[in-house]
Amino acid sequence: MLSSSRSWIPAVLADVVLILVFAAIGRDAHARGDIVSGAFSTAWPFLAGAVIAWAVSRAWRAPFALWPSGVAIWIGAVLVGMLLRAATGQTVVLPFVIVATISLAVFLLGYRALVAVLVRAAQRRQRGV
Repeated sequence: MLSSSRSWIPAVLADVVLILVFAAIGRDAHARGDIVSGAFSTAWPFLAGAVIAWAVSRAWRAPFALWPSGVAIWIGAVLVGMLLRAATGQTVVLPFVIVATISLAVFLLGYRALVAVLVRAAQRRQRGV
């Protein structure tokens, strides 16, 4: 899917932007002060988790694949993110874990599913089906 040697760059950018959007939405919903700098302080553990997952899963080989890349990045972002939040004294309560897990799944897996649908549709058009 998307066979360029640099196709991982838009996937990384999308992951970063969507994790930041997740953090900004949460900060705004809870009226937690400055959304921009606050989003970075909320997002960094999840961004670190995503980076680790990218490396461990070697997601650059198929950056837009739901499986295994997307799932690995999603789980890594949530798991490592929560562990880093706990280690640094940030809030880790069950409702937040649930919301983060679902939200990051929708964001990190959702755009990959959309890319897959668009690629399949383009391939069908090329074949004249």
